[in-house]
Amino acid sequence: MGSYPHTFTLADTPNVVFPANLTPARLSAFFAANGSFVNVSVPGGTTEFVNFSVPSSVGGDSFEFVSLLPYQFQAGMYGFFNVSGAPAGPGITASVSTTDTFSFVPSDLGVSPTAYPATIDVLVTNEGSLPHTFTLDPASNDTLSPATFTQYFAAHPPKANVNVPAATGGTVWANFTINAPGVYEFICEVPGHFANGMFGHLYVGVAPPANVTPPSTALVQTGVLLGAGSLLGVGIVLAAAAAYTGRFPRSPTPPAH
Repeated sequence: MGSYPHTFTLADTPNVVFPANLTPARLSAFFAANGSFVNVSVPGGTTEFVNFSVPSSVGGDSFEFVSLLPYQFQAGMYGFFNVSGAPAGPGITASVSTTDTFSFVPSDLGVSPTAYPATIDVLVTNEGSLPHTFTLDPASNDTLSPATFTQYFAAHPPKANVNVPAATGGTVWANFTINAPGVYEFICEVPGHFANGMFGHLYVGVAPPANVTPPSTALVQTGVLLGAGSLLGVGIVLAAAAAYTGRFPRSPTPPAH
């Protein structure tokens, strides 16, 4: 570990290799326009752990991570996060945001699988600074209670349960499989949040209310992380300070920008 501050910024655009002569301004502009899986500051002399998940559609893809502080990338501070695996079936993507006003935006999501079981990948983005969870009831057409949901989930494990990073712009993927059509409730498990109205509904193969804006329904292929035998529904823990020391070789033919 050194005394200089850095960032650990992981691109969420697959198979992009940044040219070595890219200016700091253009590198920052790329992330401003395209987003990132992770973007954390690493103060000098410290170790930061980052937890993130990637959609199950990225098997076989590579994602570059860099330090965004001026001229650190240009000095060689970059690396690659490689995901390997084989397709496991079709899936559907959707997205939702969390806020400091204890709400999901939108509070209702609608997806229309063509076959079951259906793999669904929901990208959850924090628009505030408080921590949240995206926790999905395993049973359809069910109504959860703020007074009893903890006991309920102890007996009936959630179909999805991911921690949303407590930082504006923090993202996490919730990846899960739905076996049949129905309406599935999702909540935030942080104490007090559900009771204050932080819940929503996922309409699977069921017509959502008329005011629901349909999310992306682009078909994706599910993948397996680093050869594991399960879908990518769990966070990946990396030590950001150490990650820079294990870089993969840079591609000899970077794409044009």
